[in-house]
Parts: sequence; C-alpha cells; structure tokens
Amino acid sequence: MNKRIIAIVMVTAFVLASAGLGFAAKLKCTVDAVDGKKVTLTCKKADKLSVGDKVKVSPPKKKSAVEGC
Repeated sequence: MNKRIIAIVMVTAFVLASAGLGFAAKLKCTVDAVDGKKVTLTCKKADKLSVGDKVKVSPPKKKSAVEGC
C-alpha cells in the first residue's frame, strides 16, 4: 500500500513539474536588422512580450543534403 501511495505522489509531482514547461510562449520572428550588438526582430504575437523579458534565440538549422542511390 505504501509503495502505491509513493508512486502516485511521484507521478503527480512529475506531471505538475512538466506541465509548467508547456506554457512557454513560442514566437515566430524574422530578423530585420543587425547593428553590432542590437538585433531588430518582427514577431507574430509580439503582444505576449513585455520590456525586460529574457528571450532565447536560436539560429535556423541547416539541412544537409542527403545523397541516395
């Protein structure tokens, strides 16, 4: 019985912890200008951002050519 209660508590904690990760906003942006350390972006749904928010930006992934027979 104790093992079952511990398992239920662990699963509940895991679900609640991972649910918070799904609420991060994802925006699609295009780069308008780059001037030294400043980058100007145009984003869809930019109203979700506010001044001082930290934003993670990653460059687009390059697709490698696949050669086949």
